[in-house]
Amino acid sequence: MKNSEEKRIDRLNGPEIVFRNVTKDYPNGVRALDNVSFRVAPGEFAFLMGHSGSGKSSLIRLLMMEERPTDGSITVGNIRLSDIKDSGIPYYRREVGVVFQDFRIILGRSVYENIACAMEMLGEPKKRIDERVDAVLDTVGILAKKNEKAMHLSGGELQRVAIARAIVLLPGLIIADEPTGNLDPENSMEIMRLLKEINNMGATVLVATHEAGIVENSGQRVISLSHGMRQFTE
Repeated sequence: MKNSEEKRIDRLNGPEIVFRNVTKDYPNGVRALDNVSFRVAPGEFAFLMGHSGSGKSSLIRLLMMEERPTDGSITVGNIRLSDIKDSGIPYYRREVGVVFQDFRIILGRSVYENIACAMEMLGEPKKRIDERVDAVLDTVGILAKKNEKAMHLSGGELQRVAIARAIVLLPGLIIADEPTGNLDPENSMEIMRLLKEINNMGATVLVATHEAGIVENSGQRVISLSHGMRQFTE
């Protein structure tokens, strides 16, 4: 890694997240979110907690712009999401890194290929891609696995690859959706440590989970949802 690239990885520009009276209704009559308001400060680490059906997944889909709210407004940084046209959604998503519970890694490809693909789609030169991939793999501690096929990795290693892929475009916002759901306690704690490390680099990190054990003693703010409504238990 070159020092210039290391400096870029060292600091991320985390945006503020603001939900103002956000409601999300579906055509089947289900109200997933009901007048939800909260703020996550720039560079903050916060947990989004709630049992299955509480509205966490709908909230994340709204932040990823996979869906749009029925009412209310969402602002990320200085961008009001309702102002983004459909054609602009791919550009917005470059500023958001997402870590999924099921990894969403292509098992038949190498670790390098899984991470490099996002930069390749943007037409970045190979030298720059190689430097960045090495940098993020070093950050998550699996640089030695760079050329291995993903199918040969453990669950904890796959989640590290997923985190590396989420930060390879240097996004300011990291959303982790149940990132420890398929991991044992030891790997779960290590993944949370990595997410906190990325937060220390300046990223705003929002972790959705229903696992109270992950949140306890973390010292991080908790935003609770119950039946689509914000619970004031922070």
